[in-house]
Amino acid sequence: MIKRHRKLSVWQKAIELTEHIYMFTQLLPDDERFGLTSQMRRCSVSIPSNIAEGASRHSDKEFLRFLNISKGSLAELETQLILCSRLYKLNWNFNETFQCIETVFALNEALRSRLLRSMNAQASSVQLQASSEE
Repeated sequence: MIKRHRKLSVWQKAIELTEHIYMFTQLLPDDERFGLTSQMRRCSVSIPSNIAEGASRHSDKEFLRFLNISKGSLAELETQLILCSRLYKLNWNFNETFQCIETVFALNEALRSRLLRSMNAQASSVQLQASSEE
C-alpha cells in the first residue's frame, strides 16, 4: 500500500483539522445534523482524502489537480465556519479553527508551488534537450 501521503505535513494537518471539525460540529443544534453538520464533516474529510489520492497518482500534474480540489474544499469549509459563527452563539474558539484552516491552506499552497516549479523545470529541460538535438 502506498503511504507517501502520510509523510506530508499538509495531510497530517488536514487530518487534525478534520478531527477539530468533528468536535466542533458536535456543538451544533440537532436540526443541523443533515445540514451544516453533515456538510462540514464531508467537506473536512475531503481535504486529506484528496491530498492522499493525489499523492498516490503517477504524475505531478494529477497530484496538483487533487491539491486544487482540496484547496476548494478548504474555502468551502471556511465559508461554512463563518456561517456557523454568525448563526449560532457557541462556546467555541473560532479563531483557533480559522487558524487551523489557514495552516492547511498555507501548507497546501507551498506544496502546490513546489510541484509547479518542478513541472516547469522538467518542461524547460525537455525543451532544451529537444532544441539541442535539432
